[in-house]
Amino acid sequence: MSTNREKMVTGELYTCVDEEIAREQTACLEKLYDYNATRPSEGEKRAKMLKEMCAECGEGVYIEPPFHSNWGGKHCHFGRNVYANFNLTCVDDNHIYVGEYTMLGPNVVLSSAGHPILPELREKVYQYNLPIKIGRNCWLGAGVIVLPGVTIGDGSVIGAGSVVTRDIPAGVVAYGSPCRVARKISEHDREYYFKDKKINWEEIM
Repeated sequence: MSTNREKMVTGELYTCVDEEIAREQTACLEKLYDYNATRPSEGEKRAKMLKEMCAECGEGVYIEPPFHSNWGGKHCHFGRNVYANFNLTCVDDNHIYVGEYTMLGPNVVLSSAGHPILPELREKVYQYNLPIKIGRNCWLGAGVIVLPGVTIGDGSVIGAGSVVTRDIPAGVVAYGSPCRVARKISEHDREYYFKDKKINWEEIM
């Protein structure tokens, strides 16, 4: 029979009221507390701490404190040059993957954990966890919430305040609650960066 700790990352129902889980999780949260207590001038210290805290942390990853995470980033996998603005929350009871060059706006929530609909199971503190996968070079706007088991494809943009309940393909703009694809990223986006504001390629290349 699988232990509660093993069931955490298999999608099975388990109870998180477990001494082994509590001890391990508390140790991770102690490290997260120290990370959030760093000063703005301590960039190198933060980078070193993230590599120690996270499952994977590529070069150039920057997470603005405060960073909130159930396991202190232990199950978070960040590719190179990921940027997360203030108040990133990773409910990382299962693994969370964020591809390189992806940007996360303030107050983004990536929640791998869910609870059963049946009240009797919630009374016994049962939960389940499913991995979240966010592709390369995505942008999640302020206040986006990504729910358990969701995959977001490479290059996609998720509008501010969206609740992502199902997979989003690569190369699209999507928004809403629940989040839906609005359009593909197209040649129009090579000409305009915001409404009627044109990209001056001669200046930025």
